[in-house]
Amino acid sequence: MVKKILLWGIGSIIAVLVVLVVVVAMQPSEFQVTRAAVISAPPDKVFAQVNDFHNWKAWSPWEKVDPNITESFSGTTAGAGSAYSWSGNDEVGEGKMAIAESSPNQHIKINLDFIRPFESKNVTEFTFKPDGNGTAVTWTMTGKKNFISKAACMVMDMDKMVGGDFEKGLSQMKTLVESTAASN
Repeated sequence: MVKKILLWGIGSIIAVLVVLVVVVAMQPSEFQVTRAAVISAPPDKVFAQVNDFHNWKAWSPWEKVDPNITESFSGTTAGAGSAYSWSGNDEVGEGKMAIAESSPNQHIKINLDFIRPFESKNVTEFTFKPDGNGTAVTWTMTGKKNFISKAACMVMDMDKMVGGDFEKGLSQMKTLVESTAASN
């Protein structure tokens, strides 16, 4: 009798694990987070904020999270070939961004590599389109999810985790660019 109960218990655990593996495997293998804003300034003014990593300090949502963050810049000053590396507390982690493509006042593609708290390679893109007397800027991050990421995303939504930061960054960029445009 004990043997039957033990076998039934082990069989039930294996069945649950198999179902869990199947459910995780069926999750989407990619994610995308997108936010947009309209900034009352011409595209070249908005584009300049993103195209030069040195400018990110004034509007990036992560800059004030860790006052002791270490940062370094390499490659070109701005545009394709420029890179930014950081290492900070658990909230900002460690990683590197490199501008892979830069089409003046239209589009920027950034390769984003996280080292910690988890390794991942993502792509971040910004688009800039004239919108009346302003610029519609869209910030998108895409990436692939491995099995572990798929499992984690069943309880943590990437859009909820990062979307608010994108909104904050765009809002801070809007305030910065619009106040600079108004003073000129």
